[in-house]
Amino acid sequence: MGDSLAEAARYPDAIAQYDQALALLPTPHQDWEAATWILAALGDTHFLAGDFERARQALTTVMLCPNALDNPFLWLRRGQVYFELGDMKQAQDSLASAFMLAGQEIFETEDPKYGAFILPKMEQTK
Repeated sequence: MGDSLAEAARYPDAIAQYDQALALLPTPHQDWEAATWILAALGDTHFLAGDFERARQALTTVMLCPNALDNPFLWLRRGQVYFELGDMKQAQDSLASAFMLAGQEIFETEDPKYGAFILPKMEQTK
């Protein structure tokens, strides 16, 4: 339900659904693979809604969950959030991780400013 609401740009409603889903998981939430997807959706939805601080919180917590560290989308979103918050060191580290996991293609459907920020830095490291 949260995904449908997010796709319709009904971000507050989607966030409420994701929060309810997260509350259904046993604690600690980070032990459950379902938390990976719920927190990823929360971080993504907060990002799309422009609430970068809450997106940062969700995308920081999700990195403690199963299979998160190998997910290029999570690194991408995390990097974008840090970029928007002005933390360019964290943005660079996270966007570089996204690039290393998925290549330049991960930036193709995103705002070009993120690729313009990280891709030249990745070329310098070759």
